[in-house]
Amino acid sequence: METAYTDAMSRPGPDFLELGTGNISGLTLAPGLYKWTSGITVLADVTITGGKNDVWIFQTTGNLSMASVQHMILAGGAQAKNIYWVVAGNVAIGTGAHFEGVLLCKTDVTLLTRATMNGRVLAQTAAVLQMATVVEPPL
Repeated sequence: METAYTDAMSRPGPDFLELGTGNISGLTLAPGLYKWTSGITVLADVTITGGKNDVWIFQTTGNLSMASVQHMILAGGAQAKNIYWVVAGNVAIGTGAHFEGVLLCKTDVTLLTRATMNGRVLAQTAAVLQMATVVEPPL
């Protein structure tokens, strides 16, 4: 996990820098490398669109927070196994929210009640699932 985290966090030359000043609510995200020096906030559904072999890497030196009952939607063949969220802070996925991708978190991840996720949770400190569901994507 630490090797994957270090590799993904050290990728240079982002395609998108400070998009939405960290608020990606309601956006449609194309493949590429995204970087924020602040946290990432999801207050409305987000669409991740691209082909089945495309890759998304989202790097943040802050936290990742997804509001309750919001969704990440995959479009155009995008696959959760090719979406990487590299978070130096903590991750909080709200009650009833749906998340897509592989979380590589330097601290802790919390999925609140009825939160669902297609992906993997890898955290260096703790992963807390409060009656949440994580489904591992096929390789």
